[in-house]
Amino acid sequence: MKRLFTITLTFLFISFFTLSATAQEKHGGTLNLGIGIGGYGGYYKYTNRTMPVINVNYEFDVAKRFTLAPFISFSTFSNDYHDDNNNYSYSETIIPIGVKGTYYFDDILQANSKWDFYLAGSLGFAVINSRWDDGYDGDKNHYRKGNPLFLDLHIGTEYHFNNRVGAFLDLSTGVSTIGIAIH
Repeated sequence: MKRLFTITLTFLFISFFTLSATAQEKHGGTLNLGIGIGGYGGYYKYTNRTMPVINVNYEFDVAKRFTLAPFISFSTFSNDYHDDNNNYSYSETIIPIGVKGTYYFDDILQANSKWDFYLAGSLGFAVINSRWDDGYDGDKNHYRKGNPLFLDLHIGTEYHFNNRVGAFLDLSTGVSTIGIAIH
């Protein structure tokens, strides 16, 4: 995984400095509101399941075809357990916070101006709040499997309905989302 990420970053760095675009499109200044699912990797190792996720980020231009987007996500789940003729409940809230770096390939792919195509990487940490019912005396570390630090890879596209609103699909090794982009 680290080798793939290093190769991708090297490719992006070389492309960034050697390829010239036919038009300068601004990708920053965009509020992205998405819903999606988190898989078994990254900070979702805590839950060992796929979960619904709400994600918000704001992109700003850093360089030609490259943006940074601070983000925050939110997900929660709960489970009921039966142990020694007692019922117990476990709940967990996960709030990933980080930054996503995105490189746009629109000009390189000579895409129609209504479409954006990108590769990205996100880096951050997850704030985890877990709670067991009072009186539970079993293994309270059952869900403590993941590291709160994470690195995810993304590939995605956006379709612009007009110059103010678009819809996006972001496929990721951590959280894949669909949503609305407000420019």
